[in-house]
Amino acid sequence: MAEQSVPAAVRGAGTGDREDARTPPLRPGEYAPADYAAVVKHAAREAGVHPLLVMTVLHNEAYKPHHPLLERLWQWWKPGASFGVANMHRATFERVRRTHGLPGRWQDLRDDPGFAIRAAALHLRDLDRSLPERHVRRYTRDELLALGYNTGERNMRAFARGVPPGPMARSYLRRFRAHRERAAASLADGGEPCDAVTG
Repeated sequence: MAEQSVPAAVRGAGTGDREDARTPPLRPGEYAPADYAAVVKHAAREAGVHPLLVMTVLHNEAYKPHHPLLERLWQWWKPGASFGVANMHRATFERVRRTHGLPGRWQDLRDDPGFAIRAAALHLRDLDRSLPERHVRRYTRDELLALGYNTGERNMRAFARGVPPGPMARSYLRRFRAHRERAAASLADGGEPCDAVTG
């Protein structure tokens, strides 16, 4: 019966069953990435990435409200907006969907946090596979993957070679570093303690 504690979207089934990955609250200040610790751990394990990386990205992407109604309004105002608790753009989602044979559509990301987290973890795995083993020492591997999540694979590879990031990427990296400790605490509070920090 333990299997039922993992949302269907995370298990790879349809996107309608969201037992543990509840809908984010309507009031913006009440959203907390830590509420998805169990889902993050499962999705990260399935994707083969570190849960701390995924959770820190969720903390970085928590700058806007993630309730489905608010995301629909946001998209009405800004049609190219990203969706879901991990803020994924349509082109990125379509790439992940094709690569991994995901069920569902991009629009499902706003309604199904488990599905959004699974897609984000798989995208981080794809970025990890495209990142050279050797890179400049000023960034950890996880920092480069986070930059890739934010700015795209091509930019990530350029940063790995030593090309300096622009102001927005630097801001994202500062927030990623600042959120690392909070993300680790979120994972520790969300069940079994997380593994050692990577990167």
